Amino acid sequence: MISSALPASWDTTDKVNPADESITSWALAARGGDADAVERFVRALHRDVLRYVAHLCGDPQSADDLVQDTFLRALGSLHRFEGRSSARAWLLSIARRAVIDSYRYAAARPRLHDVPDWQLTVELAQPRDLPGFDDGVALLELLAALPPERREAFVLTQMLGLPYAEAAELSGCPIGTVRSRVARARATLMELIEQAEEPVTASALVA
Repeated sequence: MISSALPASWDTTDKVNPADESITSWALAARGGDADAVERFVRALHRDVLRYVAHLCGDPQSADDLVQDTFLRALGSLHRFEGRSSARAWLLSIARRAVIDSYRYAAARPRLHDVPDWQLTVELAQPRDLPGFDDGVALLELLAALPPERREAFVLTQMLGLPYAEAAELSGCPIGTVRSRVARARATLMELIEQAEEPVTASALVA
């Protein structure tokens, strides 16, 4: 069932994710020149950055380049990272700016292709051969039906696990707006899931 692919919790609290504490400590150590910490930091967040930019940019052909650009910017700015926010939120804010800059650059030159299939890139970022993988792909298809700002809020909080406060700071909007967008996204997804799981009636088959 598609609903089995949904996050175990349809809501997140504002508690700090223990994994984020480790990632932030690696970022701070990397700032001091620890090569092993740099590798751990990049490996821990690479998939999240890929999923996030794929949702934002709408162009799977650009996602990998945007991920690389994001990490190049981040590693070049590590000396300014002080750990006031989680390293995950800090990195995703850099990813967001990278996507915005790519839009500005694309607007200044002719576009050679237009393939709005961001789901493909997100699918490629998912673990394979795991229970529920096919359902996860179906969920990604449903996410495409959401307005961009609601999809971003849902992805940040429900899929990437960012606290609402950090998601609000990243999105540049009040925390109440993020909560509202997530609630509306959740309601829309539940409605779409219920429609997708409705049994096909005999009359529909005849039609």
